[in-house]
Amino acid sequence: MKFLLRGLIRGKTAILDNRNHLIPGIQSMFKMAARNKQDDTRPKRVAVTQMTASRDKEANFITCVDLVRRAVESGAQMVFLPEACDYIAESKEESVQFAESINGPLVSKYQKLAAEVQVWLSLGGLHIKETEDKIRNTHIVIDNTGKIVSTYSKAHLFSVHIPERNLHLEEKAYVSPGKAILPPISTPVGAVALSICYDVRFPEMSLIQRKLGAQILTFPSAFTVTTGLAHWEALLRVRAIETQCYVIAAAQTGQHNKKRSSYGHAMVVDPWGAVVCQVSEGTNFALADINLDYLQNIRQEMPVLSHRRLDLYHILDMQFPDYPRICELLPFPSSYVSYQFGTVSVPGSCVFLKTQLSQAFVNKRPIMFF
Repeated sequence: MKFLLRGLIRGKTAILDNRNHLIPGIQSMFKMAARNKQDDTRPKRVAVTQMTASRDKEANFITCVDLVRRAVESGAQMVFLPEACDYIAESKEESVQFAESINGPLVSKYQKLAAEVQVWLSLGGLHIKETEDKIRNTHIVIDNTGKIVSTYSKAHLFSVHIPERNLHLEEKAYVSPGKAILPPISTPVGAVALSICYDVRFPEMSLIQRKLGAQILTFPSAFTVTTGLAHWEALLRVRAIETQCYVIAAAQTGQHNKKRSSYGHAMVVDPWGAVVCQVSEGTNFALADINLDYLQNIRQEMPVLSHRRLDLYHILDMQFPDYPRICELLPFPSSYVSYQFGTVSVPGSCVFLKTQLSQAFVNKRPIMFF
């Protein structure tokens, strides 16, 4: 029997016999290829979750399992859980005491869950034991076979003290900061970059992740109610706009214990800065479809990254002494004493601008001395 390889016809390749019939056994192969092609073009659906974690690790896990299973039933290919989805303790001592290693039983249970329901999981920030008195706040991604594909330790640690509101949070007291910004990882929904909560306030990190190829930024969080009301949505939307990435922000919500409550409002923001979905009050999830063609169109039509003036931004890397650098405009005329510059005496009434580094005065023409 003679075989003919017919070339690309409407994007397909077929092996036919001399009567133009598809060879038996090859047919199933092409059906599978067609299904895979359809899978590539189907919506890339994500689920962003919201919960109220407590100090009860097992109860928190049961809550997360329920969220994941329901999200998968709704078509989610990747489910994003919030920071501290393992537990929120009542003291820093408890936070350290309850921590496990990354090879511990809790992460193993999540690996089994991901493989069982065939979904990618973003564990937005687990307490991973480092030493006897320190942990790392670690964002873990598990693929749909149960394999850990990436871990990121939170780089920017939160610190706030507001005595009149009895609010005191100091992560560095028991958390070791991460030391690296990781490149994004390839997932079924796009190139996902890992961050955690307070990292959202530092645009340099998000811009670096975009530069490294990110299509989706993640900020699993446990924002306080005060900062959440003022800044949460604004920060997420501006990170999406300036990087032209999707932003996925799972969140803690509600009263965790007598001392601590979280703002909630888990959401997904698109590259134009529009809120695609948002979780209402309580424990729940919301779905969003990631459209990478839409993302690419935005980047092509408004190529802001190519317009950046890196030659002007080097000042961000410079170290300055700890003194004020704001100019002081002096009243004119001035009663200040005269200033001596070598053999020249300048009346104080001629000085019109002064900083700790320089003085500017008027003589026949404006002059500045450093």
